[in-house]
Amino acid sequence: MIKAVIFDMDGLMFDTERLWDTLWEPTCRALGLEMPQDLEAFFTGGRGLAGVKLNEHIQKFFPQADPQVIVEKIWELAEQRFAQGVPCKPGLAELLETLEEKKLPRIVASSSPRALIQKNLETTGMARYFDQVVCGADVRHSKPAPDIFLEAARRLGVDIRDCLVLEDSFNGVRAGHAAGAVTVMVPDIAQPDEEIRALYNRCCKDLFEVRQLLLDGQL
Repeated sequence: MIKAVIFDMDGLMFDTERLWDTLWEPTCRALGLEMPQDLEAFFTGGRGLAGVKLNEHIQKFFPQADPQVIVEKIWELAEQRFAQGVPCKPGLAELLETLEEKKLPRIVASSSPRALIQKNLETTGMARYFDQVVCGADVRHSKPAPDIFLEAARRLGVDIRDCLVLEDSFNGVRAGHAAGAVTVMVPDIAQPDEEIRALYNRCCKDLFEVRQLLLDGQL
């Protein structure tokens, strides 16, 4: 039985993955860099990463550049863009309202910087549903390592095996599975492949479907 719900943010709660993708070209232009040739591999492989793992991923595609300089520039542009507000994914408000009615604890566990997480929660009016947030900087290893979800469960005081992890990215699903949580994928941009299908418990087309499964006692 599910006793708590752990939410990823980008691509799961908010339609921000596409916004992040649009920030790379102006970032490269500002730093005098060429965009990676294999954009699909660059974008897909980087989703959900933070800290050292994100820097290592960037270094593969920008071997002559300082990855931390790139990260800081894209965060700067992200803060400017996200301050304008971000769109919620379909079913988010309804799911959160149902969880509140059921008094199920919930927490955001995102690789994004804490300031951006808080800004998105505030501008969308979703902050009232969450007492706590875990960001990439709060743990030693980012997704696909399980650290961020284990820390989220610890803060809620709930066994990770009794937690529902909601994720859209491959790295997020890998992390949820590694943590031992009930892992549900709600695909955003990338659809699950054979590897990912073997790792999640369910795949839902949107958060409305997640909500219905909870109401029906199927999660």
